[in-house]
Amino acid sequence: MRYASVTDRLAGLGGAKWAVHARARALKAAGEEIIELTIGEPDVPTPQPLLGAAARAMQSGRTGYSNGRGEPGLVGALAARYTARRGREIGADQVMCLPGTQTVLYGILRTLVEAGDEVLLGDPMYATYEGLIAQTGARMVPVPLRPEHGFRMQAADVAARITPRSRVLFLNTPHNPTGAVLRPEDIRALGELAREHDLWIVSDEVYEDLVFPGVSFISPLDFADLADRVVVASSISKSHAAPGFRSGWCVGPAEFCERLLPLSETMLFGSQPFIADMTALAVSQPSPVAAGMTERFARRAGLIAGALDGTAGLRVHRPEAGMFALVDVRATGLSGEAFALGLLDREKVAVMPGESFGAGLNGWLRLSLTQPDELITEACTRIAAHAAKALENAA
Repeated sequence: MRYASVTDRLAGLGGAKWAVHARARALKAAGEEIIELTIGEPDVPTPQPLLGAAARAMQSGRTGYSNGRGEPGLVGALAARYTARRGREIGADQVMCLPGTQTVLYGILRTLVEAGDEVLLGDPMYATYEGLIAQTGARMVPVPLRPEHGFRMQAADVAARITPRSRVLFLNTPHNPTGAVLRPEDIRALGELAREHDLWIVSDEVYEDLVFPGVSFISPLDFADLADRVVVASSISKSHAAPGFRSGWCVGPAEFCERLLPLSETMLFGSQPFIADMTALAVSQPSPVAAGMTERFARRAGLIAGALDGTAGLRVHRPEAGMFALVDVRATGLSGEAFALGLLDREKVAVMPGESFGAGLNGWLRLSLTQPDELITEACTRIAAHAAKALENAA
């Protein structure tokens, strides 16, 4: 039988990157005690006021069809939120609501690029980005994010890879997996390139509310002179500890939203009204859980750095935001995947191999910061022991 070519483009770009995580879950299901530092799931439950809002909405009959743009109450709340945060008027016609950031990014890219186009994307990258680009038929052009620059995208590296086929500059700030946060000067330089080469700027900002002390977040949407070419995506999954509700949105030019609307209606024909009501409450006030998560994640990143940086050849990149820390294991002579598999089998600690996030993290590990401090500390002890054993075997 014949299949659409998109299935070939996506082959190997889905769950295969999460093989270590899947193996860890299988071992746990079989009764083994595993310290799981793989996925980025918030370490607190969804706040009760949000659950109550969703329940009340369902009980009041908010379970019918919605529309492709989003429920008016939520669209209006998001317009008000972005107007306040970005310091300029954002209208309801500049907002679209879809189920989760993943769906949002799918729709954005489907609206902006097609076969023959190129998308410039930082490497390392979140594991699903490559597939999001591949589904459109466009080609991903990796731009190296270098440790010596704090993994922040540099305009010179982008400029060296722009071609006449370039259509989108894809940003992720705060960044997953590195925790890097772009500075105003970074965005200005990248914005100048976008204007010069007529590029769209797509910015995944799902970690905006999880920026560590001493670091300030800025969005390309803050720059009025970029407004006609910027589309940002976000959700309540991280900021409000609500990943299972799949409630996301994008903000961009009104014309872009009009172009995306028929695509959204073709895919989904609206999200759930009761989740929209819950999300409207969430985005209309400060998150009750974001500050606590930010404090804990920053502290745990410090624990990992204190325990592992310089130990058994390991190096730790401390994040500026988000839920992850990176560990460089190249001195052990092992790839990130080999180290992660051995660590799981011998030490019962599950981490993500850097190779799941692009060539830029070959020989690295990504560690989630969402486990309690005592488990983070114990995991570090086991990681150090595994690294020391690898060095001994290599000698």
